[in-house]
Amino acid sequence: MHIPLDYETLRLIWWVLLGVLLIGFALTDGYDLGVASLLPFVARKDDERRLTINAIAPHWEGHQVWFILGGGAIFAAWPFVYAVSFSGFYLAMFLVLASLILRPVSFKYRSKHADPAWRARWDWALFVGGFVPALVFGVAVGNVLTGAPFRFDSDLRMTYEGGLLGLFTPFTLLTGLLSVAMLGLHGAGWLALKIEDGPVLVRARRFGFVAAILSIVLFALGGVMVAKGGMGMRMMGVVNASGPSNPLMSATGSAPGAWLDNYAAHPWMVLAPALGLIGPMLALIGMSSRRALVAFAGSALAIVGTIGTVGLSMFPFILPSSIDPKSSLTVWNASSSHLTLFIMLVVTIVFLPIVLIYTAWVMKVLSGRITLVDVRTSPDFY
Repeated sequence: MHIPLDYETLRLIWWVLLGVLLIGFALTDGYDLGVASLLPFVARKDDERRLTINAIAPHWEGHQVWFILGGGAIFAAWPFVYAVSFSGFYLAMFLVLASLILRPVSFKYRSKHADPAWRARWDWALFVGGFVPALVFGVAVGNVLTGAPFRFDSDLRMTYEGGLLGLFTPFTLLTGLLSVAMLGLHGAGWLALKIEDGPVLVRARRFGFVAAILSIVLFALGGVMVAKGGMGMRMMGVVNASGPSNPLMSATGSAPGAWLDNYAAHPWMVLAPALGLIGPMLALIGMSSRRALVAFAGSALAIVGTIGTVGLSMFPFILPSSIDPKSSLTVWNASSSHLTLFIMLVVTIVFLPIVLIYTAWVMKVLSGRITLVDVRTSPDFY
């Protein structure tokens, strides 16, 4: 079968697509997680909590498409990455999934019983379903930057030498808190767009203001820790971008500070960390001036900039090894076959626009602000 794109180009395309899917998930389900994390703090009465819940209730289920697509893309396009991450981070992934399961259960059961204690318990379950995944996703990104403790033997059998508690270090906790702050800001921005002016919105703006400041401070501090903490790896010798997918055939080594190399070689990449700082600043302006669209756009830019910063800083590394640098997984040594990547690209070209069109259509149909009157009178609301 003749494939019109060479292996190197397909690998680059799928590296970009992986980033697009991760950003898509963070932009869509990110504000669901953020609103859930803010629920106990921005809404105090039952009607206020119902107002907050129904701001995300029509959307969250559709947003799981991005989560599934991201996991599927890693499985099909980057099998080595899937094998290491889903095996080594198994307990962390289980924690995320268990937390996410609380969300649909809470939506369905919360209003089935009028008892305030019953509803309060489900409200806190929704909080857990938002806060824990946001924290663990950020911790996972921190571990990707520092490297995971895995190695391959001569038969490409993987051994993971870490544990759940080992994932939580000062740096990874910082990235976890950055994720919580960033998604909390995104959730506050969504509430500013979606609910009527009133006490809940006033509190959401207040928490959004704090989250924006924390996002700026934590992002900048994380950058300093990356630069000063000796993080980074480099490809050694000649790189065969079209070579076989075998991590042990690539020469990689630890190189303190190497995560900053790409910015010197390609200055345009500075745009990503710039967005990581400009986005929260723009959100601050939007929150202060009560411009909901500006606040939400700023939080979205913060997400794009932060995820883009991680990807561009590490390129071509996807998942480095902290205990055996030569086992590190890169764009050039961890992908599926040439034919598999091409077939998947054709499928993606067909179906990804459908997902985007569907998402845009749903957002348009369900646009408009929710009011307390709607919550009290509509039988369709939770």
